[in-house]
Amino acid sequence: MDIVMTTAPARSAVVIPPDLVIPPDAVVSPVITNTFFFPHVDPEQVSENIRLGHVVTPARFRRAIKAAMAEVNAELYPYRDAQIEAGFKTLAEVPAEQLDGESVKCFHYLSAVCAMTTAVIYERYRSYDASAKGDKKAEALEVSVDDQWRDMRWHVSRLQGQARGMVSQL
Repeated sequence: MDIVMTTAPARSAVVIPPDLVIPPDAVVSPVITNTFFFPHVDPEQVSENIRLGHVVTPARFRRAIKAAMAEVNAELYPYRDAQIEAGFKTLAEVPAEQLDGESVKCFHYLSAVCAMTTAVIYERYRSYDASAKGDKKAEALEVSVDDQWRDMRWHVSRLQGQARGMVSQL
């Protein structure tokens, strides 16, 4: 390879092939602080669990997680009071089986938050496209939203030691 020396400053252009996809810069989102009883939630962990990709901005994603945490916390309010009355200061202190070093109760809590986060995001995004394709997408999301609400309730039930049965009207 020959080296060419010139007196003029070298100019170089970066050529990006048209088929190259450059992912957005990773945004480090701080852990969301929860109430004193329930575990804090790491948005990165939620993102990994629900795999939405880059369809929602970090601010909207964080807001959806907070809404999910508030909903799950509200569902578990009587359970929380009973556990505090029994002498447990946090959900992690409540006796439970361990899976991979994690309390099953904490696992179900995070799973409920993930399901609710997905439901919140899908509920917000299903109404954006008014085309025929959008109608089909909205119908598919409606089923998914219902599934996510169901999953959230199942995890809340399992966390409380209840069966995850569903009863519907005929």
